[in-house]
Amino acid sequence: MIQIHPKTRERFNTLLLQENILKKHHSDYRKWLRYYLDFCSKYHFDNLKKESLPQFINKQRGKKQTITQQKQAHHAVSIYYQSEKPGIIAEKKVICEDILPFTQSKELKIKNADWTSIYDKLNEEIKIRHYSPKTLRAYKGWTQQFQSFAKSKDPELLSNDDVKKFLTFLAVKRKVSASSQNQAFNALLFFFRHVLKKEFGNIKDVPRAKKKPYIPVVLSREEIDLIISALGFPYDLIVKMLYGCGLRISECMNLRAQSFNFDHLILTVHNGKGKKDRTVPLPEILIPELKSQLEIVKTVHDSDLAEGYAGTFLFDSLGKKYKNAAKELPWQWFFPAKTLTFVPEEKEYRRYHLHDSHVQKAIRRAVKKAKISKRASAHTFRHSFASHLLQANYDIRTIQELLGHSDVRTTMIYTHTIKSVTKKEAKSPLDF
Repeated sequence: MIQIHPKTRERFNTLLLQENILKKHHSDYRKWLRYYLDFCSKYHFDNLKKESLPQFINKQRGKKQTITQQKQAHHAVSIYYQSEKPGIIAEKKVICEDILPFTQSKELKIKNADWTSIYDKLNEEIKIRHYSPKTLRAYKGWTQQFQSFAKSKDPELLSNDDVKKFLTFLAVKRKVSASSQNQAFNALLFFFRHVLKKEFGNIKDVPRAKKKPYIPVVLSREEIDLIISALGFPYDLIVKMLYGCGLRISECMNLRAQSFNFDHLILTVHNGKGKKDRTVPLPEILIPELKSQLEIVKTVHDSDLAEGYAGTFLFDSLGKKYKNAAKELPWQWFFPAKTLTFVPEEKEYRRYHLHDSHVQKAIRRAVKKAKISKRASAHTFRHSFASHLLQANYDIRTIQELLGHSDVRTTMIYTHTIKSVTKKEAKSPLDF
C-alpha cells in the first residue's frame, strides 16, 4: 500500500479541518486517499487528473462498497485534488455515477460504461455450462482486471488489440507466471465468445506464455507417515484418503456417506474435475477408521434431525427433484462441518462439509511440525499416490484411470518423479 507523502498528508489534514470533517472520520478519509493513490499506481492513472476519480469509484462499487462509503471516498479524493492543486475542482462536482449530479461528455460515457449486465451474463454462461464455482471466480476476477485496464471501456468497443495490450501488461509489468497469463487468456476468450458474442479475432497473433516443464513434489512413505502422525482427527484420516485413494482435496471433501462400498472395497468419486465420476479401490487398512467415521456421521445426522435442521446441502436441482434427500443419511457429508450454516434465502440451517482451507492449514502445520524440507501441500499426497504406484510397476493407463485424467499425457508427468526401470540410470561422473 502506497504511503501518503508527509507534506501531502499535512495539507490534506488542514483541508479536512477547513471542510469541517469530524475528527473521528479523519482516519477514514486518509484511508480512502491511500486506496486512491494505490489504485492510480496499480492501473496507471494520473492521480491529479479528475478523470481518474470515476474509475476509482467504479472499482469500489465493484468491491460492493456501500453508497455511503463511495460518497466518502469521492469526497476524500476531491479534497486531495484541492490540497494538491487548489481550484482544480472549484464546483466540487467530479464525475461519479449514482453519487453526485454531473454532466457527462460522450467520450466519458464510452470510457465509464456500466458493466453490471456483463457480469450477470458471464455468471449465466458459466452456470449454463455447469462450470465449477472456482472457474466462475477465476474468470470473473480476470474480467474485472481487464475492465480496470481498459478503463471501463464500453464492452461493444473492446477489440483483440485491447486483449493483446492487457496480456502484454500482465507479462511485462505485472510479471505474472505463465499459468496465470494463460488462465487470463482463456477467461477473456470465454468472455468474448460467450458473453460479448463476437469473434475473438486472430488468436495466433495474441501472445501466449509458454509453460515450463513442471515436476511435482513427491513425498516418501516415511515422510507421509511423519505428517500423518503430526495431524489430529479428522485431518489424519483425510490425508490417508488423499494419499491412499489419490484424491483431490475437493473430491475428498465432497464425499458423502453413499460414496463408500465396504462390501466390495470400492470408493465412488462423484463430480470430480470436469464433472466426471470414477471408482478407486478403498485401502483395506483404513476400513476400521472409515466405518468409525461413518458412525460419527450417523450420530451428527441424528442430532441434527432431532433439532429440526433443514438437511445437508444439495447442488444443482437435486433438492427440488428429491424433496427428502437432504435429510437422508446417504446424502450426508462424510466429513461434516463442526457447525451449521445459516442460509438467509431459506431462513434455515444446513450442514456443510469441512472447509478445504481448514485441511490445508492443518497440513501446513503438520509439515512444519514434522520438519519436512519439501514444499508439501494437500495435492502433494495425490502426486505421491501416482508416483508410488508407478514405482510399483503399475501400468500408466491404470494410474490414469485411477486419477481421473482425460489425457494420458497428463499422467506421464509422473514418469519424471521416479527412477527409470527401462534405461540405464544417469549418474554423476563423480560417482564413477
